[in-house]
Amino acid sequence: MRLNLLTSRRWWQKLTSGIVVSFGILATLPQLYLALWPQADVPRGSVLVAIAATSIATGLIRAHPKTSITRDFERPQVSVTVKIGDLFDEASHLVIGFNDTFDTDTTDDLIISRSSVQGQFLERIYEGDRRRLNTDIRVTLSETSPAISESPSDKPHGKLDRYKIGTVAVLRKSSKIFFCIAYGRMQNNLVVRSSADDLWRSLDHLWESVDASGRREPVAMPVVGSEMARINHLDREVLLRMILLSFVAHSRQSPVTKELTIAIHPKDAHLVDMLALQSEIGEVAVVRRSRRAGNWLACRRSC
Repeated sequence: MRLNLLTSRRWWQKLTSGIVVSFGILATLPQLYLALWPQADVPRGSVLVAIAATSIATGLIRAHPKTSITRDFERPQVSVTVKIGDLFDEASHLVIGFNDTFDTDTTDDLIISRSSVQGQFLERIYEGDRRRLNTDIRVTLSETSPAISESPSDKPHGKLDRYKIGTVAVLRKSSKIFFCIAYGRMQNNLVVRSSADDLWRSLDHLWESVDASGRREPVAMPVVGSEMARINHLDREVLLRMILLSFVAHSRQSPVTKELTIAIHPKDAHLVDMLALQSEIGEVAVVRRSRRAGNWLACRRSC
């Protein structure tokens, strides 16, 4: 995080402006004091050091990035929070990223990594019971036909049925709903691939599913596309803004949820400039919806 701050242009701008403003305000106090009591003996050196130290401290406090950013939008009336934290600590409904075969096997991290959100979903929500998770997925997708089925010879590991990118399996456990969104393609070599267009299309389907099943209750999600799907040309900040834009744009057409939280895992905190995000999150509200992620990226460059 420290290196991230030192290389952040906005951090330096906010630090500098905080120091300058604070120094300007504090510097007027001894001048005012001397104007009222001109005979007073003021230790100018000590006062200058105190003012400088206070100004630097004030600048550092102002420039320190928040670990949670919340923005309330009026049109639509929704609240969006981006925070550093554990997704599974959220009390809201959760979005879980999956691949198009809805693989769940974490044995030896061969197909699904145990440290991934999907792997943690199996361990922490289903207590490692992969058979029960597979049953729930199979039941919820029973009315959805696979797009294609692989042969065991072509795909010797994992599940064989492939579903369309953007397919959402809605799972329920107690009072919580889990929106399992397939936004990446599990290749036969067990490497998951996706693209900006695939993610954009998947987000559209996700919001429709949340709209239909989420009862407008709070929803939390990770930065989908940042790890498993290997969308290498989009960093986490771009993916974050893409998610926000998609959510706000869809909410303008049809309400999705009143509260959306995007959780950034603490181990990835250094990869996101929270100061930049804090100043840019409001810009999402004025960006019109683009059907394709390529158009969205062009829009991002002009914002």
